[in-house]
Amino acid sequence: MNIHHITRKTMLAAVAILAIPAAAIAAPNLAGSASAPRTTSATSSTTASATTASCPRGWGSLPETNNRVRATTPATTSVTNVRTGRHACYDRLVVDLANGPTGYDVRYVRNVYQDGSGFLVPLRGGAKLQIVVRAPAYNIDTGRTTYAPKNPKELTNVSGYSTFRQVAFAGSFEGQTTIGLGVRARLPFRVFTLAGPGSNSRLVIDVAHHW
Repeated sequence: MNIHHITRKTMLAAVAILAIPAAAIAAPNLAGSASAPRTTSATSSTTASATTASCPRGWGSLPETNNRVRATTPATTSVTNVRTGRHACYDRLVVDLANGPTGYDVRYVRNVYQDGSGFLVPLRGGAKLQIVVRAPAYNIDTGRTTYAPKNPKELTNVSGYSTFRQVAFAGSFEGQTTIGLGVRARLPFRVFTLAGPGSNSRLVIDVAHHW
């Protein structure tokens, strides 16, 4: 066929026929591209929600106090060590106690001061927890020291922790020991006591990573 004899009508029809498959192919690609981000976003949101839901709930930031234990605690109860650890939902501080549990007072304060002298204990972080343990860092019968930190300003290394910023010794005076805990912000916490090992006990303070 001579190309000069192709009519205008014939050329328009050919263009229309070629355009139909292109449109049919393009439509599914656009639909798939638009739906992919929504699916990814929903999956990420579900994963984040599942992680948050698995963390303990119901904690607060008000003072936690228990002085009832003190009445039945032997006079020889004393602080022997301070340890910290990291968990998925919170950072943990543990105070090791010789000869059973004792009372405590844990609360957010504007500043932490040394027992006896009243000197300010500088702490890193946006908020400060004062931990008062109703037991001395020495044996009350013999006067022998039971806990003498090498560096009172840094009881443990908390670099890299999500919540803890600094753990400092604030002294032991008149039968009680004070610890300053600098944290990232005023976050919820819980306090409880664990028995053991043997006749000893552990005071545990957990501070959550988030509200």
